Amino acid sequence: MADDEREILTYELFGTAVRDLAHQVVDSGYEPDLVLSIARGGLGLGMGLGYALDVKNLSAVNVEFYTGVDQRLDVPIMLPPTPQAVDLSGLQVLIADDVADSGKTLEIVQEFCADHVAEARTAVIYEKPWTVVSADYVWRRTDRWINFPWSSEPPLVDRRGGQAH
Repeated sequence: MADDEREILTYELFGTAVRDLAHQVVDSGYEPDLVLSIARGGLGLGMGLGYALDVKNLSAVNVEFYTGVDQRLDVPIMLPPTPQAVDLSGLQVLIADDVADSGKTLEIVQEFCADHVAEARTAVIYEKPWTVVSADYVWRRTDRWINFPWSSEPPLVDRRGGQAH
């Protein structure tokens, strides 16, 4: 796939995206008590938003579509450990992820939060037009394949079969 058919996110542009998303949150008047990152893609965004919004209460959830090699679930599942519901009670939560593609990952985290938190809003770097969840804060909308700076090169280690390089 040629580069003009892809969104290329550099680390420098990532910094711009984080700051722009933080400005959107501030401009909307929303004041999160907790930034909840969806691992792994949302971890960097969650950290950056935490600093920009002066929120020190950060947490993460792991959501997985895959149960094994070529075994994809119809809906994602949240993997333990998940934040304790009692710790979320009454909080304003900002859910952070790198991309809303199908939107099913964001959807399951929103549903998890809905029963416990005062309010949950979502922030993503990219949003695809076919997502089932429209994020509250979006840096860019695209229908193209996205090259993220942290995953544009193969891992140094293959955890399924030894060293990659």
